[in-house]
Amino acid sequence: MGTKSLCLLLASVLVAYYVYTPVPETIEERWKLMLINAGFRSVAHVAEFAEWLGLVHYMEVLMMITSIEYTAPISDENVTVTDTKFNNVPVRLYVPRKQSSGLKRAVIYIHGGGWCVGGSAMEPYDLLSRWTANELNAVVISVEYRLAPLHHFPVQFEDVYAVVKFFLQTSILARYGVDPNRVCVSGDSAGGNLAAAVAQQLLDDLEVKAKLKIQALLYPALQTLDLDLPSYKENENKPILPKSLMVRFWSEYFTTDVSLKEAMASNRHVPAESSHLFRFVNWSNLLPEKFKKDHVYASPIYGSSRLGKKYPGFLDPRAAPLLADDTKLFGLPVTYILTCQHDVLRDDGIMYVSRLRKVGIEVIHDHIEDAIHGALMFITSPTDLALGHRVANKYIEWLNMNL
Repeated sequence: MGTKSLCLLLASVLVAYYVYTPVPETIEERWKLMLINAGFRSVAHVAEFAEWLGLVHYMEVLMMITSIEYTAPISDENVTVTDTKFNNVPVRLYVPRKQSSGLKRAVIYIHGGGWCVGGSAMEPYDLLSRWTANELNAVVISVEYRLAPLHHFPVQFEDVYAVVKFFLQTSILARYGVDPNRVCVSGDSAGGNLAAAVAQQLLDDLEVKAKLKIQALLYPALQTLDLDLPSYKENENKPILPKSLMVRFWSEYFTTDVSLKEAMASNRHVPAESSHLFRFVNWSNLLPEKFKKDHVYASPIYGSSRLGKKYPGFLDPRAAPLLADDTKLFGLPVTYILTCQHDVLRDDGIMYVSRLRKVGIEVIHDHIEDAIHGALMFITSPTDLALGHRVANKYIEWLNMNL
């Protein structure tokens, strides 16, 4: 074999090794997903290298994906799209053009991205909001909250809450012709986290007269205590959201101090004085048997009290809605929770299903056996997947039937 042929063979092997990711046989378009994941991994490696050189922060490189996916607020024959501000927080507003004899429905949507990346103007989110507005003849408000590492918790929560509270005013609902009894808050991943936290907070806010009719949480991140759940173990290196990246997202939400990230990575970040909170995330009591499999629950290993005192946000229910006491869950609206089998966050959503049902909240749990985290992001070319369209259709159909 000649030198050129040998080099080509070695290069091909290296590329194949880099692109190949173990993907369950049940997942559609496996090789396309592998290629997409290779692209994400490439950006992540560039981010790690650039940060190691001291050039930019890791998340700034990941924001390249958000920038590439940006789409302008262009109206079409079905929906009027504008960028504006609600209570000084940027939002992208979608108002359907269809004439209606009565008041419209409304969906407040919160994008994902680990509180660090993403945006309402990304093409997949823009398309999803257009579809929602058009199919439901509903006003859609997509929130552009501030991101880490420039802004840490509770800024993201406060931005979203400010938008929701502003929109639920009687005068604002009337301005957009929205029925105060048909409003939904919804979000995916970190956005699902913020949606759940906002819904809980609204229960205690006497200034808000209008109530949410439903909440829709799509593969949400809901707890910071146990980052070694069965879903974290099983999906540690699965496509799109490996455990290492989720740990980084969680830690960056609260601080750029790497000591918190390191403690979270070893699952030794919760101080002993907060041990009482573990009952809210004890998967041995909250997961159905099919998700426990052969996993054995282990007692928590506690970490330094210094982290809990310095960064108390990771013990706050506004950051981790699963940490709310049962008494804080009474009165929540009808809830739709979508979880994906091959997702580190799968068990967060399933545990919340169990806890909400325990206190009598009506919950519709839609578990997708052949799905990965971030499925809704894959609805635009060239990274569109049949899975993404299927999940989007399920979500919009449920909204249409229940809002």
